[in-house]
Amino acid sequence: MSEAQEQQELPKAKNRVDVQVGLVGDAQVGKTSLMVKYVQNVFDEEYTQTLGVNFLKRKVSIRSTDIVFSLMDLGGQREFINMLPIASLGSSAIVFLFDLTRPETLSSIKEWYRQAHGLNETAVPLLVGTKYDLFVDLDPEYQEQLSRTSMEYAQVMDAPLIFCSTAKSINVQKIFKIALAKIFKLTLTVQEINDVGDPLLIYRHLGNQRHDSDEVSRRSSPSTRSSTS
Repeated sequence: MSEAQEQQELPKAKNRVDVQVGLVGDAQVGKTSLMVKYVQNVFDEEYTQTLGVNFLKRKVSIRSTDIVFSLMDLGGQREFINMLPIASLGSSAIVFLFDLTRPETLSSIKEWYRQAHGLNETAVPLLVGTKYDLFVDLDPEYQEQLSRTSMEYAQVMDAPLIFCSTAKSINVQKIFKIALAKIFKLTLTVQEINDVGDPLLIYRHLGNQRHDSDEVSRRSSPSTRSSTS
């Protein structure tokens, strides 16, 4: 075999791009579950508290490029707030998670956003509501109120809004597809979902510019009352 033939038969080396994504939010909102589901396609119903920062990687290929996601999952307990720079600095996107069945975890997003945005103003924010499989069984009035409030937060944060369920594999992959599209300004053909009661997926006009974190605290003030009975 000639040298020319040998070179022709060798596979072309792929480009590699490393993308760090931070996952932040209150304790027990499902950060670790989302990360493990995306990377390993496993859902564990047993809750394990994250002590500090969890770290997993996943490689996806787009044409001739390997995208290597490095996911940083920060424990939601307040004693771990000093580790927020690990999940924020160097991240191209930061996913802010809240539990759709616990409205107080949505209110907490204001402070999570303020601190994370202060550390990294260029990261693309995404607002993700978890446990949609439980949320959809709650009182319709509660679903309406929380969905509307979530939309307001997303608008102020300029963050794509996604409702997901790791238990039922709803919108999990799409979170990271949207993150990738926003980071690299790619066109995404995933259909949006805007109807209250459905797993919201609103992204086309969000995540394209940054907002001041104080504006989030000022304007994201509507309170959402719990109605989980």
